[in-house]
Amino acid sequence: MIGRLVHYGVDLVLVSTVIAGVKRSSGFGPNVENISDPTFRGVADQYFGVGERIFDLLQASAVNSAYFKRGGK
Repeated sequence: MIGRLVHYGVDLVLVSTVIAGVKRSSGFGPNVENISDPTFRGVADQYFGVGERIFDLLQASAVNSAYFKRGGK
Protein backbone atom coordinates (compact mmCIF):
# COMPACT_ATOMS: atom_id res chain seq x y z
CA MET A 1 0.00 0.00 0.00
CA ILE A 2 2.78 2.45 0.92
CA GLY A 3 4.72 1.52 -2.22
CA ARG A 4 1.71 2.27 -4.38
CA LEU A 5 1.25 5.70 -2.74
CA VAL A 6 4.93 6.52 -3.26
CA HIS A 7 4.64 5.43 -6.89
CA TYR A 8 1.62 7.70 -7.46
CA GLY A 9 3.40 10.57 -5.69
CA VAL A 10 6.45 10.21 -7.91
CA ASP A 11 4.22 10.04 -10.99
CA LEU A 12 2.46 13.25 -9.95
CA VAL A 13 5.80 15.04 -9.48
CA LEU A 14 7.02 13.82 -12.88
CA VAL A 15 3.86 15.08 -14.62
CA SER A 16 4.20 18.44 -12.89
CA THR A 17 7.85 18.65 -13.94
CA VAL A 18 7.02 17.88 -17.57
CA ILE A 19 4.34 20.59 -17.52
CA ALA A 20 6.93 23.02 -16.09
CA GLY A 21 9.31 22.11 -18.92
CA VAL A 22 6.61 22.72 -21.52
CA LYS A 23 5.85 26.04 -19.88
CA ARG A 24 9.52 27.07 -19.95
CA SER A 25 10.12 26.01 -23.55
CA SER A 26 6.87 27.18 -25.16
CA GLY A 27 5.48 29.78 -22.79
CA PHE A 28 2.17 27.93 -22.51
CA GLY A 29 1.17 26.65 -19.09
CA PRO A 30 -1.91 25.71 -17.14
CA ASN A 31 -4.29 28.57 -16.37
CA VAL A 32 -5.19 28.00 -12.73
CA GLU A 33 -7.22 31.22 -12.69
CA ASN A 34 -10.05 29.25 -14.34
CA ILE A 35 -10.46 27.20 -11.14
CA SER A 36 -13.32 28.83 -9.24
CA ASP A 37 -12.70 27.27 -5.81
CA PRO A 38 -9.87 29.15 -4.06
CA THR A 39 -8.80 26.03 -2.15
CA PHE A 40 -8.37 23.96 -5.31
CA ARG A 41 -6.69 26.92 -7.02
CA GLY A 42 -4.16 27.09 -4.18
CA VAL A 43 -3.52 23.36 -4.38
CA ALA A 44 -3.00 23.61 -8.14
CA ASP A 45 -0.58 26.52 -7.66
CA GLN A 46 1.42 24.50 -5.15
CA TYR A 47 1.34 21.40 -7.35
CA PHE A 48 2.69 23.24 -10.38
CA GLY A 49 5.16 25.08 -8.14
CA VAL A 50 6.69 21.74 -7.15
CA GLY A 51 7.24 20.95 -10.82
CA GLU A 52 8.89 24.34 -11.35
CA ARG A 53 11.26 23.76 -8.43
CA ILE A 54 12.17 20.24 -9.58
CA PHE A 55 12.71 21.51 -13.14
CA ASP A 56 14.98 24.29 -11.83
CA LEU A 57 16.96 21.75 -9.80
CA LEU A 58 17.38 19.45 -12.79
CA GLN A 59 18.36 22.32 -15.06
CA ALA A 60 20.97 23.58 -12.60
CA SER A 61 22.38 20.07 -12.27
CA ALA A 62 22.62 19.70 -16.05
CA VAL A 63 24.35 23.08 -16.45
CA ASN A 64 26.98 22.17 -13.86
CA SER A 65 27.50 18.61 -15.12
CA ALA A 66 30.24 17.42 -17.42
CA TYR A 67 27.78 14.93 -18.94
CA PHE A 68 25.73 17.66 -20.64
CA LYS A 69 26.71 20.23 -23.23
CA ARG A 70 24.84 23.09 -24.87
CA GLY A 71 23.56 22.60 -28.40
CA GLY A 72 22.64 19.61 -30.43
CA LYS A 73 25.96 19.15 -32.25
